[in-house]
Amino acid sequence: MFLAFPEFNIWSTPLLFLSLQGLFFAVLLLVRYSKKRNSSDLFLFFILTVTCYQQTCYTIGFMGWYDTFRNTKVNYWLIPMSVAVLPLIYLYVKSITMSSFQFRKIDWLHFLPAFLMIGYRISIFVYDNTLPGFDENQNGYLKINVDEPYVLPVYAVFGYFQNLLYLAFTFQLFYIYRKKIKEFFSNTYKIELNWILSFLVRYALLYLYDFVQTMISEFVVELNYMQQWWMTLYTGLIIIYVGVKGYFTDTTRLQKLNFSFAPSINSIPTATGNQKTVAIEDVQLLGTFMEVEKPYLNPELNLADLASLMNMTRGQLSETINSGFKMNFNDFVNKYRVEAFKEKIQKEDHKKLSLLGIAFECGFNSKATFNRVFKKLTHASPSEYLKTSS
Repeated sequence: MFLAFPEFNIWSTPLLFLSLQGLFFAVLLLVRYSKKRNSSDLFLFFILTVTCYQQTCYTIGFMGWYDTFRNTKVNYWLIPMSVAVLPLIYLYVKSITMSSFQFRKIDWLHFLPAFLMIGYRISIFVYDNTLPGFDENQNGYLKINVDEPYVLPVYAVFGYFQNLLYLAFTFQLFYIYRKKIKEFFSNTYKIELNWILSFLVRYALLYLYDFVQTMISEFVVELNYMQQWWMTLYTGLIIIYVGVKGYFTDTTRLQKLNFSFAPSINSIPTATGNQKTVAIEDVQLLGTFMEVEKPYLNPELNLADLASLMNMTRGQLSETINSGFKMNFNDFVNKYRVEAFKEKIQKEDHKKLSLLGIAFECGFNSKATFNRVFKKLTHASPSEYLKTSS
């Protein structure tokens, strides 16, 4: 029977399609990076490219490569690069959540294991290539007797532990960012980066899937090529998800945000070791200003804006809100918006406007934020509150 490559079938075609789509978005990101020089685009380009490269083994395998080219040397160059993907994801999330992010020379250390593996694979190929009979076989002496039985298993175990740490660091980085924006912005919906959280959860599930599959194959029953196809398909779907969302989500405005501000003088411990409390006058002044001037009606209100209006530093204002009102800036401002919404309901404004229309008049800028904040502060949805108040 004549074997030919490529063979398009129900196994190979989906993997090929997903990989090509991933590479397509990778090229778009690289082009955009060349024009705008956003580091996040470059990191996402490498995430997609490396992940698509990782798909090569199964994709060409199901397309008949190994049956057609019996003495192929491609196994030397299908280098496991999973140890590079999580560091790239970590740096990608860091680049879009930290306005001051810059790639430093020391950051190359994140990719040391991957570089070592590349150098090692090149070296064993060079050695095996010098041995007689290498051209007639698929794998040489070191590939068969050193790489597959010893190096790859140790490398895989190292990769699982490293990737688990990077997943933990990335989730921590993301949640610190989410907490930080609540201290600075009154409406956070557009900069919450929910798709990043969704992507991280999906990648964590992929990590778990891969780990369980490997444990089953090693210690229970060896899984064949077909049974491992599903994880490769899942990986391909994640490639498309991150490619589409990453390309069409504008993260440039996040890189211009400056969350940094000096702590208020009131938060600095005294010589006796006791911490001063926030001035009662500042708390009263801020409360009066919010009720009279109603700055919360501005949907774009942030900590810097309100500090300017109050003739305070950002540190002073943040300390006044956190210590004096026992809440973060986001909850503090949205509390006034919710109270303004309630007042309009009492005045029966809902007979002239929709609930969402009233919410927008009170300073909210998205339905999702309004519903979430209202339920958090009142323990009822807006429609439930309307029923109980009428």
